[in-house]
Amino acid sequence: MKITEETVDHIAHLARLEFTGDSKKEIMQDMENIIGFMDKLSEVDTEGIEPLIFMSDEINVLREDIAEVTVSQKEALKNAPKHDSDYFRIPKVLSK
Repeated sequence: MKITEETVDHIAHLARLEFTGDSKKEIMQDMENIIGFMDKLSEVDTEGIEPLIFMSDEINVLREDIAEVTVSQKEALKNAPKHDSDYFRIPKVLSK
């Protein structure tokens, strides 16, 4: 498949990108390389191969959802550089 400047312009518009001059030529070449690589997949014999939908045959292998306290509030605040009785204190990062 030949990538044209119109194709690059259309894709650039959809992606809100802008290519000019040499960068447009580089993108065209990169896109042709990608299409060429993907065309190699058509050479693979996939007759009789089931489509792969999931990477594993296992279904819903999940751990039990058990609530447990791992760190208390007091332990979490113990190593904080600044804190008051209940909360971490951080420097102001936004101004009005």
